[in-house]
Amino acid sequence: MKLFKGYFLALLSSATFGLLPLFTLPILQSGDLSESSILFYRFFFGAIAMAILCIILKKDLRIKLKDIATLMALGALYSLTAMGLIFSYRFMDSGVCTTIHFLYPVVVCLLMVSFFKERSSIQLYIAIALSFLGVALLSWNGGSTISWIGVGCVTITVLTYSTYIVSLNKLKLNHIHPFPLTFYVLLSGSLMFLLYAQFTSGGIEAINQSSTLWNLAGVVLLATIVSNICLVFAVQTVGSTITSILGSMEPTVALIVGALYFHEILTVWTFIGFVLIIVSVVLVVWKNKKKEEKL
Repeated sequence: MKLFKGYFLALLSSATFGLLPLFTLPILQSGDLSESSILFYRFFFGAIAMAILCIILKKDLRIKLKDIATLMALGALYSLTAMGLIFSYRFMDSGVCTTIHFLYPVVVCLLMVSFFKERSSIQLYIAIALSFLGVALLSWNGGSTISWIGVGCVTITVLTYSTYIVSLNKLKLNHIHPFPLTFYVLLSGSLMFLLYAQFTSGGIEAINQSSTLWNLAGVVLLATIVSNICLVFAVQTVGSTITSILGSMEPTVALIVGALYFHEILTVWTFIGFVLIIVSVVLVVWKNKKKEEKL
């Protein structure tokens, strides 16, 4: 039961993270806020919301001095991921960005096998291949242009997000509850983006449109708070590799959002991609269910 809870949280984390373009792209298209201001508001409001949640649920926000540097490093990794993604939207279609970003399960698997001697299996590699192929079919539309600047931005997210997920598992932070941990990750990120905005755009811009406020609320509540909390719980429950593979729900949600909200046309290839992703998820769950039964 604990494993299936971890699977559900991993799927929920990736699904809510997949809503990021839905809320971010309208803000960018309106011209109300720059990327740096969006990132600051996302992390700052997210940190405030997490602090309130910790107070309500009586989760201790006190941390040990030795954990500060580790939490700041995690904040930097997650901030670089967020920055790389939002800047990549400027140069390429979000679907192409999603495809490249989803290379991170492969990198997570390689990191765990290479540096932490995690035992791999043919089923795991098949699941990775199926999920990546499924994402490619979901996101490819045959008419997208490739920008090397955009590729560079989103490639950074592959490396930083992979390292972030592995670090959550291997830095021995289980003594910190996921709520306070998420608070400090978001707080450190907001401070970084505050400094970044000062040096790049002269400071944080004011929110002038009500639609921007509503979209920021969606970014903060769903694509930041829910996604991050579920991610930390999932990594602590089922590990980095499984959590990253189950992240395939991110492009699936993007497909559904695109069809319902942006009226994008679904093709046979997108349907095949969706099926491949579901098969990869089932394969991971089935493999670990068999492992659990042997214990």
